[in-house]
Amino acid sequence: MTDFERKVYRIIFNMTRFGKNPSMEQLKRKTGKDEQTIRAAVRGLMMKGELKWDKQKKRWAFN
Repeated sequence: MTDFERKVYRIIFNMTRFGKNPSMEQLKRKTGKDEQTIRAAVRGLMMKGELKWDKQKKRWAFN
């Protein structure tokens, strides 16, 4: 996991812990990166199995 992937993972983890799904705008503000870079990091986390979208609950699931 790269440093940026770890940062995105921690932001998503911490926000979902309190029942909120972070929006793209919130992720942009918190990371200072553009949408394309954030999407690539999330895609990488999903491919590595660290992050998964639960379609029924409409929230992130973690390993």
